[in-house]
Amino acid sequence: MSESKRDVQSELKALRLNGMASAWADLMEQDGGSTIQSSRWLIEHLLQAEEVDRHMRSIAHQMKAARFPIHRDLAGFDFEVSPVDKVLIKRLADLSFTDDAQNVVLIGGPGTGKTHLATALGINGLTHHSKRVRFYSTVDLVNALEQEKAKGNPGRIAMSLMRMDLVILDSC
Repeated sequence: MSESKRDVQSELKALRLNGMASAWADLMEQDGGSTIQSSRWLIEHLLQAEEVDRHMRSIAHQMKAARFPIHRDLAGFDFEVSPVDKVLIKRLADLSFTDDAQNVVLIGGPGTGKTHLATALGINGLTHHSKRVRFYSTVDLVNALEQEKAKGNPGRIAMSLMRMDLVILDSC
């Protein structure tokens, strides 16, 4: 079994294309892989395209599920205007603080960029570190919890939030 054969076969399996992985192994065994090697570039290109497409669809789904009010990123934040510790924010951007279940509280007056930074950190964690994120305005969360309680179905929201890596609460 050649190294390149294992790569294609393992990529097919990683994409849960087990029938194709099995067929690939059969084709490679039939003639030692010499015939199929001429089409290898096509298979590799298609595998790469599928992997990229699945990753992009996953991010789009996660972005929708996070319910950010507006797309904000760190590149769009003006650190020169706001008295924010840029080094600290860049350090927080990897969301490693979530690994230890630590909290981050952004405090400041209106217009200082708290919502922008919180959203940017969440989007960065979602897109670059595969973190599960959910954004709530505190008013919306309290109302949703009250509705859930009134319907006699408490706990559903809390359970969904427990599955998140990061929950952003914005006081708006």
